[in-house]
Amino acid sequence: MTDATPAIAPSPPPARLCVGVTGHREDNPAFTANRDGVLRALDQVLDLIDAAVVAARTSGEQVVATRLHSLLADGTDALVAQGALARGWELVAPLPFGVSLNVAINAHPATLEDAHALLRGAAGVENVASAAVRERATRLFELAARAHRFELADRDALISRLYLDKLAYREDPRGEATFAAESSLRVALAGRVMIEQSDLLIAVWDGTTRALVGGTGHTIQIALEAGAPVLWINAHAPDQWRILRGPESLVGLATEPSTEAERSATVAQLVARVLQPTAAATKKKRARPSGHEILAHETWPVRSRLPFHGYRRIEAMFGAESLGGRFRNLVQTYETPDAIAGGSARAMLAQARKLPGQEASAIDRIETAVLRRFAWADGVSAWLSDVYRGGMTASFLFAFLAIIGGIAYLPFSDSHHKWLFASFELLLLTGILAFTIVGSRRRWHTRWFETRRVAEYLRHGPILSLLGVSRAPGRWPQGTETSWPERCARNALREVGLPRLVVTQAFLRQAARDLLLAHVRDQREYHQGKARRLSAVHHNLDHAAQGLFALAIISVATYLFCKAGNTLGMWPAKITDWTSYFFTFLGVLLPTLGAALAGIRYFGDFERFSAISRVTAEKLQGIETRIEQLLRAPEEAVDYGGVSDLAHAADDVVVTEIESWQAVFAGKHVTIPV
Repeated sequence: MTDATPAIAPSPPPARLCVGVTGHREDNPAFTANRDGVLRALDQVLDLIDAAVVAARTSGEQVVATRLHSLLADGTDALVAQGALARGWELVAPLPFGVSLNVAINAHPATLEDAHALLRGAAGVENVASAAVRERATRLFELAARAHRFELADRDALISRLYLDKLAYREDPRGEATFAAESSLRVALAGRVMIEQSDLLIAVWDGTTRALVGGTGHTIQIALEAGAPVLWINAHAPDQWRILRGPESLVGLATEPSTEAERSATVAQLVARVLQPTAAATKKKRARPSGHEILAHETWPVRSRLPFHGYRRIEAMFGAESLGGRFRNLVQTYETPDAIAGGSARAMLAQARKLPGQEASAIDRIETAVLRRFAWADGVSAWLSDVYRGGMTASFLFAFLAIIGGIAYLPFSDSHHKWLFASFELLLLTGILAFTIVGSRRRWHTRWFETRRVAEYLRHGPILSLLGVSRAPGRWPQGTETSWPERCARNALREVGLPRLVVTQAFLRQAARDLLLAHVRDQREYHQGKARRLSAVHHNLDHAAQGLFALAIISVATYLFCKAGNTLGMWPAKITDWTSYFFTFLGVLLPTLGAALAGIRYFGDFERFSAISRVTAEKLQGIETRIEQLLRAPEEAVDYGGVSDLAHAADDVVVTEIESWQAVFAGKHVTIPV
């Protein structure tokens, strides 16, 4: 890769509306009594969503087919899945069990023989004695065959045994309660996966209770707590559906619903907010790139430039542990999107391909949709970081040189040549002013912030995607001025979606050891090293500034001593006359350089960044310990809930670190170094 053949920016990730569904089964009294009304309401809602998506496509945004996430339970889940497929939507099924066990449970067989037949898979349906059970099972197997399935089968052996025992020993209420409790936990876990992947949850609910784990009311509450809006269809009055926002809305379910026109408009607004980017607020009238254009319109920098190494050189000079480290070559050649799969991500991708049951196409989607965009955002952001932070560091040093250059004629020349030194001072001051104006107009600070957010979200995306873990839409951070970086990262991860995978305990153990643990450990070591380095930079800059001020005091004291000696006749006046210019120069140079270093220390906020990395490393250390404890447990004790919780914990640490980093640098715009 040369300057003449720059890398090409990956295409922006397409927008996609993702919908989840939860609701009563066919045996719910309210659902059964109002089934036709529920069907009409569902058709109306799906048509409204379809119309809103079509409207978003006409706005010029690239929008791909809507994706429905369904647990494929009998009743609401199956009805909405059929309606989605009829409308050309993509059907994704995060199943709480393996597909055969999921169908067996949802087909409601009354005999042990029918249950055994269903557990053998679709081929066993013809051996089911009950016609009603056979019809339900056939319908569910057909839907499952058309769905992209993410099957949480890691506890299937236990759940199958409890299920069969429940049917075999109907007189044992404890066995039935145990099965209900264990299976409900699995349904709730699959419901969490669905909620994390969905922008909107459609729910058919009678409003009776939220206490049943994994039930419709419980799923609605979890979705609202995660910040996902819920389109609630009242099973008692289906035509009076409404939008719920926040868990507090569950308190006022009896309030009068809004009009049909208002509800339709609300659905359109919800869809538009997901699919259409929000224009960035700006006080300037002239057009400028925004949103994904910031990435697409950037010129690939190829490598860092020496004039902008100021900030990193300060880090090296005052933070390196060896002399060679202080003066090492700082030129960076940025890894291109085409090179990352065979470069920094090679080991991770190799481990991912070794996971039991992992689909090769899922790895390819991660490489294309996530890693390539990460490489581009990371390279552009690193370049902008050098330009902004290196330029500001240079401005502090130029300000020092301008002052010193303006008075350097005193010890080294005379007033007749002062104009040369004044010209040098003017040149440096003009350079500082030009950098400030250009940097503000080209938004170096803002662009760095935005592209760095994209890169950091995507850095951890592959690990989460491989585990089927995501951040719920309502829990993404919000930028102070723009939200497109979060939207860009979310769309890229949505492009990958859930892997087509049967999750087993062998898969979970290997993924936790070779991917999650390795990733957490690498990040922990990075932040530990960063914390040590930045702490050293802070203290060494502080000591250097203090030392320069101490030397300035010595310089002034030496001049006063010489002057006193001259006054007392201890030495000739010409000695004092000669040294006065020199010590005056030192009296300005030393504290001014000390002030410049103090200004760089204040601008860089090395101590606070060190503290942020230290806290991040400590949190990651705790997660690393938890993963190691999990891996020491027997294989049957490792389940998806535990591994996904650890992945979420690592993700939360990352997002918290990004928010803390933004809080420190948010107000440090390109400005005059005064």
